[in-house]
Formats: sequence, structure tokens, C-alpha cells
Amino acid sequence: MSGNSDPLTPRAKLAVTAGKAAAAVSRAAGRGSGSVIGGRVALKLDPDLLARLATHLDVILVSATNGKTTTTRLIAEALRAAGPVVSNALGANMPAGITSALAGGSDAKFAVIEVDEKYLSGVARDTDPKCIALLNLSRDQLDRAAETRMMAEHWREGLAGSKAVVVANADDPLVVWAASSSPNVMWVAAGQMWKDDAWSCPSCGGVMQRPGDDWFCGECGFRRPTPTWALSGDHVLDPHGSAWPIHLQLPGRANKANAASSAAVAAVFGVPPQVALERMYQVQAVAGRYDVVQFMQRDLRLLLAKNPAGWLETFSLIDPPPTPVILSVNARGADGTDTSWLWDVDYTRLTGHPIFVLGDRKLDLAVRLEVANQHFQVCENLEQAVQTAPPGRIEVIANYTAFQDLRRRVGN
Repeated sequence: MSGNSDPLTPRAKLAVTAGKAAAAVSRAAGRGSGSVIGGRVALKLDPDLLARLATHLDVILVSATNGKTTTTRLIAEALRAAGPVVSNALGANMPAGITSALAGGSDAKFAVIEVDEKYLSGVARDTDPKCIALLNLSRDQLDRAAETRMMAEHWREGLAGSKAVVVANADDPLVVWAASSSPNVMWVAAGQMWKDDAWSCPSCGGVMQRPGDDWFCGECGFRRPTPTWALSGDHVLDPHGSAWPIHLQLPGRANKANAASSAAVAAVFGVPPQVALERMYQVQAVAGRYDVVQFMQRDLRLLLAKNPAGWLETFSLIDPPPTPVILSVNARGADGTDTSWLWDVDYTRLTGHPIFVLGDRKLDLAVRLEVANQHFQVCENLEQAVQTAPPGRIEVIANYTAFQDLRRRVGN
């Protein structure tokens, strides 16, 4: 359907207007983008608004524990080759934030929407997506999220019988099990660096065998599907075996994997891999992530890592020792208040880096680094850490609210 038809009832239009007004008030008060409060107000006035806003759009949903904000941005850039795109680019990924994003997309053809893992099934039910990208599942906010097997089961039930093309990572057993209930799956070999949540079979509970990049359950026969798309070094291999070079300004293997999945999604809508990948080069930073900023005459690169898998990926892309590293950890509501996940992170990967520790839970992190035999200094604030750090660009790694604090501090 074209983007010019108007699916909105008078009540829905009133809800959209009220939501935009609430968002504007929130912005004026300096309380962020206002997208969440705006969406809440709009949904209060019309509980079916999300479904109404989605009716004229080709909807693409992106969900994962790590990488969904970046992948959403890459897909959005690729699909702009085929028409106007609306997206929740700032990462407000629950129904209220998604509703706010779609309310601004009356002229769009595509909606590329990041969805929190817990809300995927409900948002898919409301928006009737043409495509769903599933990247990975690993442990996250221990006090908030269900354990990974339960989350995979929730996805599996929600995707059963879905008409959407599901683009799923063939290397993550939990994702494969979740996606296998869907009749139309496109498998992508995107890799899996963090394996600690995928050693037992999600289907039967047996022990997974992992020879090389392959995996299978010796007890029930559940196994890695044959991918039709693959990340191979610095190239994406398409279903015809053609290799397309990946040129990204975003660092690290994880972002190449995100690009491979994004190229597969773009192909569903007729955008060729070469065009999709060329457009992805435009993305320099995503909601402040990977930005290099100037602070106190020093270059700081801002990196977000929210859970063990994310920290592992981030350690793989920082500059080598003796590059100084600032680590900042909070445990506020948006982070999850349980910091025991710090013990799942292999901090020995930072050996040789001068480390400076910040954040509400800096002492929790200090204990963990002490046990990992790392040399570090606990600092009261960012200024002290930057003043103390040896010369050179500083890598700054923070979890969610700590990252937002740092962005505000450096004026980013």
C-alpha cells in the first residue's frame, strides 16, 4: 500500500497529536527526546494506535540482546535506496517509543523498528511485519530479563506461523530454535563470539557439540541450519555465492556481522547487496556509540557495552595496549540493578592497558578487576580519569546509563 493513504480514525489522529504535544513538553523541560512519554499518552487515548500506524508501512523488526540499535540503523540506511524510511533511531524500543516513532512516519514506505526482546511477540502481532531480523540471545539484565531459554521460547511461540520473512543468525542455537517455528526463514552465518549461553540444547536440554563453527545436539539431532547468506572476512556472501565487500566506518567484527544480516534484510525488499552495503558506509556513529569526542584536549572514543557478550565484543575492537581505558558501570533501573554479571566478563583481556574506573558501581567493578589481576585506578569523575590517563586516545567503555551520563558530560 502506498504511504499516502490515511489509515487513522479521528480518535487515532487525536492520540497522535496529544502524544506529539506531550513529547514536545518533555523536550522543552530537558527530559530527553520525549518519545516514550509521547507514546504512552498516545496509546492511552487509542490502545490500537500502533497497529493503525503500521497498516500502510512495510515493517521490519530487529531484535537481539546486542547490536539491535546498530543493525536497525544499517537496515534503515540500506532501505532508503528503495523509499522513505521511518525508524526509532534513538533506541526507544518498547511499544510507547515505537508508537512515537511511527507517528512521525506518515509519508514513509518502510518502518525499520528496533524491538526490546521481551516485547517482540506483541509488537509483531500489532504491526504485521514483512521481515523480522533476529541476531543473538544472551544473558542480560539479570533482575529484569527472563533467562535466555525462556526468552527463546517466548520468541518461538510468538513467531509460530508468522507470515514475515525471518532473517536469523544460524550460528546462535537459541536464535535458531526460536526462529524454527516460522515457515519462512533466511539463515545468515553471522558468527557467535559469546557462547556461554548456548552450551545446552534449547530443544531437549542435552549437551551441544561445537566442532569448529558448526554445532549440533548429539541427543535430539537439533543442529545448525545451512545458511544462505554468510559473513566471510570482510565480505558478505549472498545466496548465489557472490562476495560483496563490506566498507564500514563502524569498528569491529560484530558490526560486519550486523552488516551481513542487514544486507540479507535489504535483499528481501529488492535492494541489491552492493547498493545496501555502499549505503551502510554512511553510518559513522549510532546514538553516540563509536563517536570520538574531544574532552579536556583529549580524544575519547565512546563505546557502549551492556552485558557480558557486549563487553567481550567491545574488548575485541579497542586499540591495543598501552591505550588507556576508562570503564564506567552503573546499576540503575535501565541497566538492571544486579551487577553479578561483571563476574561473567573476562577482564584479563585488558591486561597491559592502564584502566580507570568510574560510575555508581565503581567499587563492584574494582573488586572484579582486582580478582582478574588488572592494574587500575578508581576515580571520582571523568575529569580525574582523563587527567590521570597517559597520552593517546582514550577508549571509554560504559554500560547504558553510565554511557548516557558520559555523553552529557562531554556534550555529545
